[in-house]
Amino acid sequence: MVLGNRTNLAEPAAKGSATTRQLTDAFAANLMLLIRQLQGVRHKTVRALAAELNARGVRTARGGIWHPTTVHNLVTRGA
Repeated sequence: MVLGNRTNLAEPAAKGSATTRQLTDAFAANLMLLIRQLQGVRHKTVRALAAELNARGVRTARGGIWHPTTVHNLVTRGA
């Protein structure tokens, strides 16, 4: 027995992905201003940037803390 309507799954999935991508791009663009300022001052490594963002109480898009990998992913996305 198959439940649900499988004929239109691609369209809602595409719309959901597009919305998520737009929200993520907006979050990254807003945060890149701060990242560029910190890079210009004295924070050259992603480890130093993560520590500074956490010290300032800046949270990730999902409300978590920053790790060097998450900073790297953000900088790579915003580049």
